[in-house]
Formats: sequence, structure tokens, C-alpha cells
Amino acid sequence: MAKFKIKTGDLVQVISGNKQNKGKQGKVLRVITETSRVVVEGVNVVTKHQRASAQGEAGGIVKTEAPIHISNVMLVDPETGKPTRVGYRTETVERDGKQKTVRVRVSKSTGKDL
Repeated sequence: MAKFKIKTGDLVQVISGNKQNKGKQGKVLRVITETSRVVVEGVNVVTKHQRASAQGEAGGIVKTEAPIHISNVMLVDPETGKPTRVGYRTETVERDGKQKTVRVRVSKSTGKDL
């Protein structure tokens, strides 16, 4: 399983792709690690024609977000509002009287915690 620097709930910007999606910002709804894809809110919206089910759910045309490749998005720095690369910094934190090493995500452009 691959390790990604983008997590669910992060604000990301689409940096490449078609002209409808490029430059859009949205919140990550889901990260699919098996295929290295993310589902971003309001980006890559597709229309599906759905048949009514036997349980009584209505059919019709449904708009949903389709996944895009994780390499096409960058994390947005909350301070500047621009896309940035992500790095990690290790810190030692004392919890319950014990020393623990914690990895903290850091913006490469500003150096601040994400």
C-alpha cells in the first residue's frame, strides 16, 4: 500500500487536466490507495443515468464526482491560498510521561505546519 501526502479533508487544487477542472480547489472526500486516486468535491463531476431500484429509490440523472489521479492535485497552503509541496518534520512530544516521536506535515513554501 502506498503512502500519500494528501489526506481526506485536505483542501487541494487541481494542477493539470482538462480546462473544466484545472485550477479548481476543493476538499478531498476520499483517497483510493489501490489506484492512487482521490475524489475531490466539485471537481470532475460526471452525470450518470441511473435506473430506479426495486427498493423504491427514484432513478434519473445523477451527478457525482469521479476520482482523479493523485499526481494531478496539490495541497493548498492555508496561509497563502496557493498550492504547495508537502514535507515532513519529526518532533519529540511528551505524552503521559513518555517521549514519542511524531511526524508533522509541513508546507515547503512557507515552512509552517499544515
